[in-house]
Order: sequence, then C-alpha cells, then structure tokens
Amino acid sequence: MATVSFKDVTKLYPGASKPTVDKLNLEIGDGEFMVLVGPSGCGKSTSLRMLAGLEDVQGGRISIGDKDVTDLPPKDRDIAMVFQNYALYPHMTVADNMGFALKMANVPKADRDKRVMEAAKLLGLEPFLDRKPKALSGGQRQRVAMGRAIVRSPQVFLMDEPLSNLDAKLRVSTRTQIAALQQRLGVTTVYVTHDQIEAMTMGDRVAVMSEGYLMQVDSPLRLYDKPQNLFVAGFIGSPAMNLLKGTRNADGVNVGGYTIPVPRDVLAKTADTEITVGVRPESLKIADSGIPVEISVVEDLGADAYLYGIPAGLPDDQKLIAAQIVARVASHQVPGKGKTIKVVPDPEKLHVFSTSNGDRLN
Repeated sequence: MATVSFKDVTKLYPGASKPTVDKLNLEIGDGEFMVLVGPSGCGKSTSLRMLAGLEDVQGGRISIGDKDVTDLPPKDRDIAMVFQNYALYPHMTVADNMGFALKMANVPKADRDKRVMEAAKLLGLEPFLDRKPKALSGGQRQRVAMGRAIVRSPQVFLMDEPLSNLDAKLRVSTRTQIAALQQRLGVTTVYVTHDQIEAMTMGDRVAVMSEGYLMQVDSPLRLYDKPQNLFVAGFIGSPAMNLLKGTRNADGVNVGGYTIPVPRDVLAKTADTEITVGVRPESLKIADSGIPVEISVVEDLGADAYLYGIPAGLPDDQKLIAAQIVARVASHQVPGKGKTIKVVPDPEKLHVFSTSNGDRLN
C-alpha cells in the first residue's frame, strides 16, 4: 500500500488550445478510496491514465509512496488497473485470465494457483474458474477483471469506469461489493466515474473535476452539505440543488417577489447585485407565502414526491428557458400538475454564492 501524490500535474494534447488537466494537486492517503468524478471531458480519466503511465505528463510530478513515477513505464509503477471493457482474453479460462500477469512475472505455478484461488474466494468466482469469458455475465466478467488486479497485490488499484457496461440493478450491487472489498483489502484505490451517485456512495473522499481543474475534494457528506462553488453545488446531488438567481436588497435576496433572508455579513462578501441562492429539494417547504412555482411535473414515489416547476407568472416565451425548481414533499402533500404553489427555503440550509465568480459566500 502507498500514498499517491499529484503535484501541479498538467496534460496538454497536441493541437489543443487548453490543457485537459491543468496543474492538478491532489494527495491520496495510504489505503484511501478516492473517487474522481465529473462530466465527460473534465480530465478525470486522463488523470488516472497519467497515474498509470498510459499518458505522458507535460508538467508537474506524480509520486506513489516516496517514489517519483512520473517518467516510469507502467510495469514499474506497481499498480493494477481495471478497465470498463473488462479487457479479458477470450481464449483463456477465468483462472488463466486472473493468473496471466503472474505467469508473465515468472511467479511459480503453485504460488500462482494459490493466489488465484484466494482471489476467487473473495469474489465468489470459484465455480467459474474453468469457464471462458463468453460463458459469463457482465457482472461476473467484471469480477474476473477485479480478481486479475487483486492477485498482483499492487500498491494501488486504478479503476476507470468499471461499472459503466452493467445494467442499473447490477451496478448497484457491484458497487457495494467493490467498496466492501476495497475496505477489506485496504489497498489505495483511485476510481473514476461520471456517476455522482456512484462517487458519493463509494468514496472515502471525492474529487470533483471540471474542464481540467480540481473544483473541490472532500468527504461525500461535506460535498453535499458545503459545496465550495456553483459547479459542485449543481453537480453533486440527485435531483440537483436548486440554484435561484435573485437581486440583493437590505434583507436578503429577492427571488420571484419573495425575499430570502440572507445575513448582511454574507452579502457584504461580494459587490454583486445578482446573488445565487442554492437550496436542496428537501429544504423547500410548501407555505402560504414564498416563491411562487407553477408545477409542471409530479414524480410520486410513494413515501414522498418530487415537484418540478418553474417560477410562476413568466411570459410563454420565457417558460422554456426558465430555471427549473424542484421540491421534495410528503406524498400526502402532492398538488396537481399545473397548480401554482409557494415554497419557502429552510433558512438554516441555504447555500449562497457569488453569481459572477461562483464562489461560496456563507
């Protein structure tokens, strides 16, 4: 096991106008499960591939433990990688696939077989050791790919969207298995995904990336409770946080004719006249006075429901481009589609941001 360190790591592809990864600084602890998350093209997979040695580094240094690996070939980095497409040899059995890297490293057959069997027990693959990949389901193939990584006993596991080829139900069960397995093995793991629910449920810490920059790295709960900028606020959470733009006044921020109380010391941190207030769907309550919302869609989930709407009173030409407002309510409070309600944010759960630079103010 080992720590992983990115120091000012930069990747600029030939012909590109800006770096895919721009001065990434990230410290990953010994035995930590770190998830890199962000939309397509944010630089998360490129960062992983630079750590693996599959992409050159244009600037900065990468260390594993106390060893600078920036210019080392992949085989000398003591890492094992799990890809989204499994990358299994179709003509080999499960046992041969899992033990192939050990065979190439001239590990004696007895030791090789022992390590393959230990990994197969961990992953529930014992009944399938003599089968070939074509006889396995997608979830079983992914476990074989995991087993191939485990038998190598690397310092660091690298996983690049390993669940993206699985169906929704299998993704849920497999992600819990991977998280439990990593905790049992205690191996430092760097995991890339575009799925923020996957990131929140699996990682000890989550690094959120956008357009090559690291936006915030924190525990899943801290990311949810205290996003440091508008990008993280809008990306983390499902449904997404409501980001309501309003005009500041002496008492707070006016949104749709309703003033959301915001402390003056918070407003004093910016000269912006337009302020963005973030409110999670569960922090909006139906009230007699508040922000008027015209309900367009109701998702009734049984125990509770999600109301999707837009600010009421908008002209027809603005309705299609209006920011959507989502509120979570108890199922017995569900109003009908097309109704207009008023919602009030919980003052203790407000997130206040500068509209001009996106930074958190409170």
